Amino acid sequence: MWTTWTAGLLTGLALIVAIGAQNAFVLRQGIRREHVGVVVLVCLLSDALLILAGTAGIGVIVEKLPVVLEILRWGGAAYLIWFAVQSVRSAFSPTSLTPEKPRSQGSVLTTTLALTYLNPHVYLDTVVLLGSLANQQGPDLRWVFAGGAVVGSIVWFSALGYGARALAPVLDRPRAWQIVDLVIAAVMLALAVSLILR
Repeated sequence: MWTTWTAGLLTGLALIVAIGAQNAFVLRQGIRREHVGVVVLVCLLSDALLILAGTAGIGVIVEKLPVVLEILRWGGAAYLIWFAVQSVRSAFSPTSLTPEKPRSQGSVLTTTLALTYLNPHVYLDTVVLLGSLANQQGPDLRWVFAGGAVVGSIVWFSALGYGARALAPVLDRPRAWQIVDLVIAAVMLALAVSLILR
């Protein structure tokens, strides 16, 4: 049982730790110390929901309806390009020489939800892949595997969001914020291109 749980934990971490739009945003909010709890909570609850849905068999439905992933692919690419443009504008606008004005909790929540649910890779990783791997464990252990994967998400997003605060002193310089914005823009644009070329 512990072997299955550990396999779920390590597989979940392996899929989620890659630098992506969602992780970049969580890191940014953690560095800014802005609505971190909301961002972390939405990310880990969303991951848990999608992992459990995949384990319950929703992954089969997603695989049978490729049009859903196609819509998400183009919507996600458009959103990522918009986000990249906003980050570049922020990096080169006069106000970006100090950390930008605080965002409202609603704005941060909307961005977190969009970066989570408009990304088809989230569905492929959590619903299809983790769901399939969980179901390969058999009826008795599939939920143990899924539980390990969920714990992996909880650990990762909490560490990323709250651990990013340690970087805040380094990023007190205006130039550092410009670099952060440009790196985030590059990541978002690269992800958008990868979605378009899929």
